[in-house]
Amino acid sequence: MSLFSFLFSKKPAHNLPPLNFHNTLSNKVEPFTPLFGRDVKMYNCGPTVYDQVHIGNLRSYIFADTLRHTLDLWNYRVKQVVNITDVGHLVSDADQGADKMEESAKKKGKTAQDIASEITELFFQDLDALGINRAKIKFPRATQYIAEQIALVKALEEKGYTYATSDGVYFNTAKFPAYGKLGNIDLAGQKEGARVEENLEKKNPHDFALWKFSQKGEKRQQEWKSPWGTGFPGWHIECTAMIFKILGKQIDIHTGGIDHIPVHHNNEIAQAEAITGKQYVRTWMHHNFITIEGKKISKSLGNTIYLHSIVDKGYSARALRYWYLTGHYRSPMNFTWEAIDGANTALMRLTKIYFEEQNKKTGTDEVDSAFAKDFFAALANDLDTPKAIARIWEMVKDDAVSPASKHASLRWADKILGLGLSEERASVKVAVVETDELPEEMQTKLQEREAARTAKDFARADTLRKEIEDAGYEIKDTAEGAKISKK
Repeated sequence: MSLFSFLFSKKPAHNLPPLNFHNTLSNKVEPFTPLFGRDVKMYNCGPTVYDQVHIGNLRSYIFADTLRHTLDLWNYRVKQVVNITDVGHLVSDADQGADKMEESAKKKGKTAQDIASEITELFFQDLDALGINRAKIKFPRATQYIAEQIALVKALEEKGYTYATSDGVYFNTAKFPAYGKLGNIDLAGQKEGARVEENLEKKNPHDFALWKFSQKGEKRQQEWKSPWGTGFPGWHIECTAMIFKILGKQIDIHTGGIDHIPVHHNNEIAQAEAITGKQYVRTWMHHNFITIEGKKISKSLGNTIYLHSIVDKGYSARALRYWYLTGHYRSPMNFTWEAIDGANTALMRLTKIYFEEQNKKTGTDEVDSAFAKDFFAALANDLDTPKAIARIWEMVKDDAVSPASKHASLRWADKILGLGLSEERASVKVAVVETDELPEEMQTKLQEREAARTAKDFARADTLRKEIEDAGYEIKDTAEGAKISKK
């Protein structure tokens, strides 16, 4: 089997380099070996839908999507789940404070489920804009699996892992000696009141809530009856309950942000392995944080940036995806407007090259073998997307690679990177119009728009873009300026 015949075959891709991923559990890059042949069960920690996700949150899903594309091209059969947390996520890791969904509902004067529906829809719109195929993913909501969560708490109770306090049912971490093994957490070194806040009724500082009781005088919109009293599930129990129900007792990959390691994911391991006595997750993969202009993303700092913030300034949503991929998922990244401007320019240039090389039709329409070897080796080495992108630019600048081969190479690279080159080509069937061939009015508008973009007057540029498109033209921004096509 050749290096690329796997793309058209249902057989395992034996000639591809073996995949190696960093496993947080061992803190090593390890060969990836699924539990069940070529079937891969993957769970990606999803959003708590009390407020719109920002660009820091969205890194999770581009990382997971790139991982999914890689597994697909290596001919694995992937079953992917991204949860929607619509209850039970409190403002504190120590299970103290208000439920984020309840707080949001109160502030906005709506029901918690109305908030959940609205924010989930915005989340889905962002995924669509970033090129994530939602049809391949299951999105369970925590409130749809209350019975499963209660059953799981009951099973833990029967095994002797729980105890009750005045505010809920807790998991006794002293009964699980391996607690904290993910990330090799120094439990003794953590002080109460820091990462884990003080609760005098807890037997151990790291014990966590499985079920919270509705308190007297508390007006909750979301609560359910249980064997222990009326209340709602803790945040951590939802993931394990949904994984058990949808994917099974053991899965291959679990992803999330590095902030999930010390508490949330160690809690998942404890409750799951206490039930089964088996390893819960084979490979844990975590992405690093994003800062904005060198500062932590925070509403209090007023520096939160959403995907629409980028699009509203005239940039492509896929430019954000491109920018994410220029950094390794385990490395921190710092967002600046200069960085996204550069990513957008690079993406437009790559799109232009994709069209131009396809139109030249010279050479053999096959992926360049030297490029492919390096590109797939980079991906196989713990998703080294920065190296993969660098290799793309080397390939397109190489005069020894024919235009047809460059086009084919870009097409297959795009299947993993998801930059939209192939999808765009399928939907655009227009010819570029030279500026001097345009009506004088359109030439003037195009010049004015370019001037507005140069001055970073994006509102004016967007207005002019709409006027040009309403007149029957389509604009593509490239490194050499705007290219206008007749619809």
